Amino acid sequence: MYRTHTCGELRLPDAGKTVTLAGWVQRTRDLGGMTFVDLRDRFGITQLSFNTERDKALCDQANALGREFVIQATGSVKERESKNKNIPTGEVELIVSELKVLNRAKTPPFTIEEETDGGDELRMKYRYLDLRRANVRRNMELRHRMAIEVRNHLSAQQFLEVETPVLIKSTPEGARDFVVPSRMNQGEFYALPQSPQTFKQLLMVAGMDRYFQIVKCFRDEDLRADRQPEFTQIDCEMAFVEREDILNTFEGLAKHLFKAILGKDMSEPFLRMPYAEAMRDYGCDKPDLRFGMKFHDLGDLAKGKDFKVFDDAELVVGINAEGCAGWSRRQTDALIDFVKRPQIGATGIIFVRWTAEGLKSTVDKFYGPEDLKRWGERFGMKEGDLLCIMAGPAEKTRKQLNELRLHLGETLGLRDPSVFKPLWVVDFPLLEKDEESGRWHAMHHPFTAPIPEHAHLLESDPGSVLANAYDLVINGSEIGGGSIRIHDRSMQEAMFRVLGFTDEDARYKFGFLLDAFEFGAPPHGGAAFGFDRWVSLFGGRSDIREFIAFPKNNAGRDVMIDAPSRIDEVQLNELGIERR
Repeated sequence: MYRTHTCGELRLPDAGKTVTLAGWVQRTRDLGGMTFVDLRDRFGITQLSFNTERDKALCDQANALGREFVIQATGSVKERESKNKNIPTGEVELIVSELKVLNRAKTPPFTIEEETDGGDELRMKYRYLDLRRANVRRNMELRHRMAIEVRNHLSAQQFLEVETPVLIKSTPEGARDFVVPSRMNQGEFYALPQSPQTFKQLLMVAGMDRYFQIVKCFRDEDLRADRQPEFTQIDCEMAFVEREDILNTFEGLAKHLFKAILGKDMSEPFLRMPYAEAMRDYGCDKPDLRFGMKFHDLGDLAKGKDFKVFDDAELVVGINAEGCAGWSRRQTDALIDFVKRPQIGATGIIFVRWTAEGLKSTVDKFYGPEDLKRWGERFGMKEGDLLCIMAGPAEKTRKQLNELRLHLGETLGLRDPSVFKPLWVVDFPLLEKDEESGRWHAMHHPFTAPIPEHAHLLESDPGSVLANAYDLVINGSEIGGGSIRIHDRSMQEAMFRVLGFTDEDARYKFGFLLDAFEFGAPPHGGAAFGFDRWVSLFGGRSDIREFIAFPKNNAGRDVMIDAPSRIDEVQLNELGIERR
């Protein structure tokens, strides 16, 4: 056999045993008469010891080893004289009596260490080397443990894991589909699923009652740190449920994961916040509640004082940065530069400081001490605080102030990755209107039901209808969400009409679902959670690529295998496709 033990297994009670280890050379240390080799595998590191007096040839062989050589070593386990308390095997070493090189290795393009010298693109190109690093390996172990816990918990709740198709029909109503040409049906295409949405609804029609799947999904959209073209979600659906049943069920899943993976007892019920409140108080539908800085509207106090910036604005709104009144001009100018970046697009910030000399603002020409006092009272301001105020179109200004709030939270160290503040955001608008086209679009997807008391307004006043939907937000990240679904054919057809579908379009794209609703569809609803995002959140990182074995880069490319790539003429001809 190649090994009797792993490199993370040996302890003091094993002293005196003859064992065989196999793995990769992490590093070699030649100390003259002694040579030490750190041997690494997935399970840990064990020190190998070679002595010139004992066996010079063997010592010379050890000194010839290069980094990442694959070797096999046999010898006797011995207690180390100089112990390493930083690794589990640090109290023992292997006195090597036989050494075999199983495979030589080129010098790696970056160091295989937790603190590597390799940049993102280089590490992605040689991802199989990057995965040897202990911290990346731990990310994969975390992902594995979370998947096991999800499956065990949902199975215990009587959910049934069912696989749904990967080659499906294209229904491009949300993000762009990835499409796959059919050789046997030339001129026709499959799509890769953006989610198993309609299939899980059909499983409820089929009487499966409780379904889940840890499933690959695909969206052809622009990438960022928490988005990949292919991603994994925990997809779930339940029959004969109302919203409260679903929130309680998946809050239970979240609490189980917090306890099982992080050892955190999240016994308090998760906060619930209406969408309108989230937008009003935080400027976004996924607020980070680890810190304050709630928005306060100043329009009634700030307008009518001949300050044109405020008088002409649809909204005057601000946040209180506690303890920041002593910030220098350079620091506040840096905040202005931050919000003026093209990605944010603001024109500036008005500041109000409460120092030992009293309240002072950057617009004292227009506002006296009594005005500033009233402002401070609205914010619950105290000495040492700094108000940051922005003005402009309401929706745009709230988004800009949200970016400033998050930036200040990061700058002030208030976004502690070890603290978790989960909440459910509920009561979203069912639809949003595209001002250019005048068309309504589903805020979530076209199968979301309105809240029961708004169902009658769907066609007469669609803009006022609230969705029976919910998102799970943790620390400012949307972990997932879902809704109660439409299960009645006539309501689903009405939804399609509001969205601008002709009867023929609806029938062509979703006729299978409409037909199924006529065969006894139960009331049902569900949720889907971004597994990659959840794992990265628990791992204390924002970049989900670190928790995916073989991710794509920000251009959607796999630089390791060089994909996407061109295919040859033979394949194109078989598919009936002409090269452009």
